[in-house]
Amino acid sequence: MTVQILIIGLGQFGMSLARTLTEKGMEVIASDIDKELVDEASGFAEDAICLDATDEIALAKLCPKDRDYVICAIGSREPSILTTALLKQMGCENIIARATEKIHERILKAVGAKTVINPDEEYGKKFAYKIMFQNVMTDVSSDDIQLLEINVQPFMIGKNLIELALPNRYGIIVAAVRKGNKLSRPFPTEKLNENDKLLLVCTDEAIEKMLKENN
Repeated sequence: MTVQILIIGLGQFGMSLARTLTEKGMEVIASDIDKELVDEASGFAEDAICLDATDEIALAKLCPKDRDYVICAIGSREPSILTTALLKQMGCENIIARATEKIHERILKAVGAKTVINPDEEYGKKFAYKIMFQNVMTDVSSDDIQLLEINVQPFMIGKNLIELALPNRYGIIVAAVRKGNKLSRPFPTEKLNENDKLLLVCTDEAIEKMLKENN
């Protein structure tokens, strides 16, 4: 089932995040008060809507409660706080909000943001992986490879590394397995549990192929 993400605010970070998530196969609904930015996003997003997110009636038209994630990427402090508070009142649980400073971050958490980030444009691309895999603990990258620590994905649960054959199928190397707080070398015949985490060495292309074949 495709993950559906509502992104409110299409500045550098919001636009970069919307584009990257769309490229990775997520269903993105993009929104901003600026029609030119909405028109740009309409070229790649599932849907793009021009409205003032601080207007409760207008915001409700986006059906935010029905989305898997709602990202308030608005850069201005007051509009972002008000929008986040309205989203929480509408019953949204997975609210991710953008902050520009520490006090802004504290207020956003107080009004209902589950996660608060302070990004730049490049981080928008990296943060896409946090959403795709739900919990990326480590994110180190170069031009060719990335080091990612991810939750065991649904298709991996109950299987061992031999059965998954990640190196042969996708060119993904499992460098270590984390069970609780313990990080250990991978045992090929040990079955993976839902709460385990994998430390992977991989490329963008390898991750995309794995997701495409197993979603």
